[in-house]
Amino acid sequence: MFSKACEYAIRAVLYLAQISSNGKRSSLTDIAEEIGSPNAFTAKILQQLTKKGHINSVKGPNGGFYISDERLQTLRLADIVRLIDGDRLFTGCALGLPECNSLKPCPLHHQFLKIRNDVQDLLENSRLEEISFQLNQGLTFLKR
Repeated sequence: MFSKACEYAIRAVLYLAQISSNGKRSSLTDIAEEIGSPNAFTAKILQQLTKKGHINSVKGPNGGFYISDERLQTLRLADIVRLIDGDRLFTGCALGLPECNSLKPCPLHHQFLKIRNDVQDLLENSRLEEISFQLNQGLTFLKR
């Protein structure tokens, strides 16, 4: 459903949300290790997230990546998906057909439309603050 880059971006943001809610920062190396992504790939993802203002970075010995309290309250998983993968998940055809629409549907169009809308609703309504709370309470997990 998501590209590998998007999966890593979501994992990185969720990990940062968890530690940021505890007032901590994390290094590139620690993030890559925690999300199971190569350092170079993680660096590119973190650069995109920082450039867009979804996460923050501080250089120096006490530096690292984190998410501000304001962004923890407002950032949604849909924002991350749109940044990395674009809108295709929310608008694309299940079979990848460029001309699929309600007037000229593919064989899966009508059934997929409900699934696509449900996924969009889930991602639009998934805020980092709530997810980080669940992670910190041990109700959900990023690792086995």
